[in-house]
Amino acid sequence: MSGTGRLVGQPHARTRRVVYGDPSPAEIAGELRSTTEIDRAHLVMLAERGIIDRDSVATLLRCIAELTEVNFRPLVGRPMPRGLYLMYEGYLAERLGPDVGGVLHTGRSRNDLKATVTALRLRARVLDLSEQACRLQAALLSRARAHRDVLMPVHTHFQAAMPVTYGYYLLGVADAISRDVTSLHHAADGLDVCPLGAGAVAGTDLPIDTNRTSTLLGFARGPRHALDAVAARDVVLRVVAASAGMAVTLSRLAADLQLWSTTEFGFLNFPDRLVGGSSAMPQKRNAFLLEHVRAKAGRAIGAWTAAASTMKGVPFTNSIEVGTEAVADAWPGIEAVLDALLLSQSLVTGARPDQERMRRRAEDGFTTATWLSNRLVREGVPFRRAHALVGEAVRRAVEAGTTDLRPFGPPGWLAGIDLDGDDLEEVVRRQRYGGGPGDFDSAAAGPVAAWLRNREWHLRWRRRIAAAKDDLADAVRRHTAETPRPATAAGTTK
Repeated sequence: MSGTGRLVGQPHARTRRVVYGDPSPAEIAGELRSTTEIDRAHLVMLAERGIIDRDSVATLLRCIAELTEVNFRPLVGRPMPRGLYLMYEGYLAERLGPDVGGVLHTGRSRNDLKATVTALRLRARVLDLSEQACRLQAALLSRARAHRDVLMPVHTHFQAAMPVTYGYYLLGVADAISRDVTSLHHAADGLDVCPLGAGAVAGTDLPIDTNRTSTLLGFARGPRHALDAVAARDVVLRVVAASAGMAVTLSRLAADLQLWSTTEFGFLNFPDRLVGGSSAMPQKRNAFLLEHVRAKAGRAIGAWTAAASTMKGVPFTNSIEVGTEAVADAWPGIEAVLDALLLSQSLVTGARPDQERMRRRAEDGFTTATWLSNRLVREGVPFRRAHALVGEAVRRAVEAGTTDLRPFGPPGWLAGIDLDGDDLEEVVRRQRYGGGPGDFDSAAAGPVAAWLRNREWHLRWRRRIAAAKDDLADAVRRHTAETPRPATAAGTTK
């Protein structure tokens, strides 16, 4: 099986190592687990269509099951002159004889097989990303409701701007994450199409049923256009791009949490399990996990850049550059975003706000200045004039070392405006227009509804995949139970 009929030589060992790698037992098992799932669906379809006799199909299915049960150990250490798949196929031919082992590849190519393996792997990662992002959404929404009354200043240009609550901030991040998840779901459009059956590049003249194999593998349908099925990896690019966008949102969340956890801000504290010490400085409590979250965005962006750059300018047909090299660049980026989601869940749930310090900084930062300007507007003062009056009062108060603005404006300028007592809570409560923190429940309704929709999206996918696995297992049992165990090529019954 080392030749192809046309070719009788094989690459040098060093070349094979560069092209095909030197996979570990775990890597061999990981790759072949998807391949053999596809094989089972393909063999069931071939038998049902009468393209291959049922005895050969049953024998192959039994042998594949035996390999799977021992985690593909018989394949470890075997030479791979033309890659892992052909080594695996060669093993089947040696074990069962060429008349049985040699029929597995009927009606397909490595091109559509590889595209289908990629689709299965990408589908699994998209579902993992969606599930973990939804868990982060739930954590953000839960913490937002718990801290909806914890007053704090929101900053613009790193300066205290207006009073909000910590819960309101978390709610905003949850809203952004919900859009990122929706983008991921849109990016995954096309993952319901199974490439198997597209063949090398132009389908096949054999009467295969691509919808049958698609259903057995949990897809909605088979390929409509064979060339597109093996040439395109646009879904991979879109998923990496959407993942990178999500990572950017997470990095911005991490930047805020890290800044607020500094001694200088002191807004947040993290438990010991979420911080690290210093090998040299005994006093340190480093929120280093947030740095990992921030860095993962760069990994994801780099993965998209590498994959897109590799695909650029490649002819629209099956290509190693696209199907192998570019796709290989994508996986680390997706894994980085998944790691960022897992870390962010722990950090969001573990962060503890210092309510007194947050409130004090909102008071000391003159964050009610805009509210005060608007109160003057209600008294008939033009906004620009009110803006100037309050701005001048703030300047003079700062110079005097106080936060009391009353002495620093025209006589009677704040008559009827109460600046004492719980005015900060009142200011926040009144900011209920334009999506402000005073209308928390209305602002929360959208992210909660989005979380429910996003959660149902991946649950629906998982139910379909689970049902397909059950259907495939039943079909395999029927085909292996209906036929006796024939003798192998060596003449022994298995």
